[in-house]
Amino acid sequence: KRILIEKCYDLRKKSHSVVFANGCFDLLHKGHIDLLSAAANLGEYLIVGLNSDSSVRRLKGPDRPIQKQEVRKKNLLKLEFVKDVFIFDEDTPLNLINILKPKFLVKGGDYKSEEIVGYKEVRSWGGVVKTVKLTPGFSTTISINKKRL
Repeated sequence: KRILIEKCYDLRKKSHSVVFANGCFDLLHKGHIDLLSAAANLGEYLIVGLNSDSSVRRLKGPDRPIQKQEVRKKNLLKLEFVKDVFIFDEDTPLNLINILKPKFLVKGGDYKSEEIVGYKEVRSWGGVVKTVKLTPGFSTTISINKKRL
């Protein structure tokens, strides 16, 4: 947590606009990449909040995640536009958002802006909450179901 606080202080000192997106990113697919790429284009420094293995299990059920958190983190960091990945164990990234104070908070278009965790907080410091149109036909659930067929 201290590293995250130091990183945020350094980014704000350098006047970098921080973009934050979060999720499980269990099986990284085109839909995830499109979302993160669009998010990265909003600012200078994209930080991804990654649900921990235990958090994914609580949210998605006992058969998830498919991949361990360290593998998911490494896969995300392979994307050139993802600058940092922080794993969080809570069910929501609200604590991370409050530490980061991003200029942009981004989620997929299956959410309404007002429903996004951190909406009120980000707006309170002048930040922007954006939704990105989903890439049709791509989701982790679809990928998992295709593998079972």
